[in-house]
Amino acid sequence: MKLTLTFMFVLVASWTMVLCTKEEPMSEDPPLLQVPAVEARSRFAALDDVRLLANGLLQLGHSLRDFVHKTKGQINDIFQKLNIFDHSFNQLSVLASEIKEEEEELKKTTVVLKANNEEIKSLSLEINSKVESILQERSQLQSKVGGLEEKLSGLSQGLVPAEQLAEISTLKDVIHTQERSIAELLKAVREQSDQLVQQRSKIKTLEEKLPYNPSMQETIEKPSDNFQSVTPDLTGYLTNTSANGSFNMTDLPSDCCELFTRGERASGMYTIKPNQSEPFMAYCDMDQDGGATIIQRRKDGSVNFDQNWEKFENGFGDFQGEFWLGLKKVHSLASQGDSFLNIQLEDWKQGKRFIEYNFSLDGPEAHYTIHLSQASGNLPDAMSNHTGMKFSTKDRDNDNLEDSHCAYTYTGGWWFNACGDTNLNGRYIHVRSKGRSECRRGIHWKPTRGASYYLRSTQISIRSTPTTTATSETGNFL
Repeated sequence: MKLTLTFMFVLVASWTMVLCTKEEPMSEDPPLLQVPAVEARSRFAALDDVRLLANGLLQLGHSLRDFVHKTKGQINDIFQKLNIFDHSFNQLSVLASEIKEEEEELKKTTVVLKANNEEIKSLSLEINSKVESILQERSQLQSKVGGLEEKLSGLSQGLVPAEQLAEISTLKDVIHTQERSIAELLKAVREQSDQLVQQRSKIKTLEEKLPYNPSMQETIEKPSDNFQSVTPDLTGYLTNTSANGSFNMTDLPSDCCELFTRGERASGMYTIKPNQSEPFMAYCDMDQDGGATIIQRRKDGSVNFDQNWEKFENGFGDFQGEFWLGLKKVHSLASQGDSFLNIQLEDWKQGKRFIEYNFSLDGPEAHYTIHLSQASGNLPDAMSNHTGMKFSTKDRDNDNLEDSHCAYTYTGGWWFNACGDTNLNGRYIHVRSKGRSECRRGIHWKPTRGASYYLRSTQISIRSTPTTTATSETGNFL
């Protein structure tokens, strides 16, 4: 800046001198006699001014060159910092996505632990009630024994009758048995309490890890949220008590389809309350056609389906693997209105197909009689001839064959019509059978003539609306 000012000052001074020199000839005075001397002085003065001007321009050029180099270096530094900023921003984006995924996993785990907490709480209350009843029986037995001991003390002079001795001995044995049962129940209660404490600590730890998000907190606290708990026996309905002493059943969905309508899109365990029945847990399969309530799943043979009537009526198995929901719950789902029974099968050659029926199911007084009519699907029909049939198990024969007991002979509970060629609750067999009678003992579907195939996996579900998207055929099926 100083150099520029100096240069401007020199330039102005030089131009002033030049102008002064040029204005001298225009004076009204007569010209001097020594003209050559005046011209030489003006010429030398102009040459100095030119040199001074050249020197100033040279210095200005050097300054401009230095300024350009300095500006280029600053621009390069700015580009390098911008590149570093872009790289850091990309890394932060990746970390943010990973944190979001971990947050979702923590959310699901928290829901699972809360559901386990509720289940353990209900089991603990049930065990406590049983312990109280056993304690009451024990007190009654002790009072009886006390009365007999008083009788014995009054008969110290005489012989005690053999009947009273036998009664005393029997009562003492009963008391000892009750004491052992009470000890076992108390041990189970302590174990349940320990598990409850562990579950609560895990829930607290996970809640501390989760960042506060009002919408996420609302989702976690919903009683009908998705969770992935293991349920070995599906025999019970939910009780009316929870951790805070009450269980909100006013806003429970009637089935998985209603859950889908409410916006749930994740497949898993949910609490439903169909047709004003007691609420219970069910596995919902959420796909593009809506929500389907799974009532049966077979995939690896981990659960024995050769069960009695009580098991098939109340349900059994593992929601994470193989299970049967229970005829009572299926009846409550089917009695809500129009229902569709969706059957998806896969054979050992990876062939997959499905079939769907218009479906209704009578209650326990009619032995859960089934009514079917084919609606859609790419699987040949093999269930229409079972319509109007009662459900049969190995301890309750309701099939349409007088001289045979299909459920006992071919295992598993089903709507047998003279045994037939279809049983999706049969024994899980990994190897293809050569004989027809042996094939009937396994899971099979035989709608037409030809070789019978064991099935690798089955899934039966109930929908409130028919399936609109057809399952693609894969492999060689049947």
